[in-house]
Amino acid sequence: MDASLEKATMRRVSWRLVPFICLLYFIAFIDRVNIGFAALTMNKDLGFSASVFGFGAGIFFFGYFLFEVPSNIILEKVGARLWIARVMITWGIISGAFAFVKGETSFYALRFLLGAAEAGFFPGIILYLSYWFPARYRAGVVSLFMAAAPVSVVLGSPLSSALLAMDGILGLHGWQWMFLIEAAPAVVLGVVVLFYMTDRPEKAKWLPDEQRAWLVAEMNAERAAKQVAAKHGIMAGLADIRVLALALIYFGTSAGLYTLGIWAPQIIKSFGLSTMAVGFLNGVPPTLAVIAMILWARHSDRTGERTWHVVIACLVASTGLVLAGGAASVAAVIAALSLVNIGISAAKPPLWAMPTMFLSGSAAAVGIATINSVGNLGGFVGPWAIGWIKDRTGSFTGGLIFVAGLLVLSAVLTLIVARAGRRAGTAGAAAH
Repeated sequence: MDASLEKATMRRVSWRLVPFICLLYFIAFIDRVNIGFAALTMNKDLGFSASVFGFGAGIFFFGYFLFEVPSNIILEKVGARLWIARVMITWGIISGAFAFVKGETSFYALRFLLGAAEAGFFPGIILYLSYWFPARYRAGVVSLFMAAAPVSVVLGSPLSSALLAMDGILGLHGWQWMFLIEAAPAVVLGVVVLFYMTDRPEKAKWLPDEQRAWLVAEMNAERAAKQVAAKHGIMAGLADIRVLALALIYFGTSAGLYTLGIWAPQIIKSFGLSTMAVGFLNGVPPTLAVIAMILWARHSDRTGERTWHVVIACLVASTGLVLAGGAASVAAVIAALSLVNIGISAAKPPLWAMPTMFLSGSAAAVGIATINSVGNLGGFVGPWAIGWIKDRTGSFTGGLIFVAGLLVLSAVLTLIVARAGRRAGTAGAAAH
């Protein structure tokens, strides 16, 4: 009876929550990386060098870093429904304001404010999922949520290319139209969140009584089982050395992810292709990445193994970046970028399944936000380094190799964290 009740409950919860949060992340990621397509024409219109663009694209993550932990603490206090709605509405308004950028200062200011507005969305959703899905489901569910990022590139690339072709309509540049049109869904969906999202299983009137009772009992039992081993307080989430280590691992994967999101269109265009061709080709690597990520996460859940699923994926992405740096043809660069996409996307779900294994309550809220905010500073370092090195060498190669090195470091750190965890477990068992 319990098995069939569990299956029916999790199916209903999954269908209610997962498609909607995927849609939210889809819109979030488009608004975060559409700057990469805008750059195809905006940089020339505004006179931006590669360094100026790379720094401006990356400064988003300073705003993200400063406001992420406070944002997740507030979410845990006031509930996901109100806070996610606030996040989406404010970032939609700021994203649309990019249509009115006039120079470097306004570009830097708006990218910083966009990061501050969007802070808390991603870790907030990770925390939200931990309220609804038992640990054995979590990596699989996170993989579906995170698939929205590569899917947004698949669909958003040709869309952004098409919007750039609106150049001159009503006296606006194509990139201005792109920012205005792609910002609107965030504001609309922010309002929808207020009516659709449910904070906790206890409040889920859309679940039959029996299913709601089972899910509440299951999640309470899971929290109780973590009472002895897991840490709960805000300071515990900040002070746990494993949180810092996971943040540094995430740093490398974020550097790779946003190098792709922000620079891939220009890397592909450097082979002399049209903007529309760039749009379609830029969608090929993330298409493959979606499939690989979901299969890899399911394998991680089925085997219960996290460490090597992160390590192997990071090394695949690193290899792809090195190959992209030396690619001499369009086919070669797309193949290399496909490896990067597959590796980075596949590393994320098993990595995000780790912190909720040893943190719960306020500590989980703070720990997850800390990992994401510190880790996402890689989203500044990667794009900035690519632009800075390109201005000095005239090539993307040096920057791509630098980011590849960060991913190798992530792989090594994952092994060190796993080894330290095994030692701690052995010591704990000996003490008992």
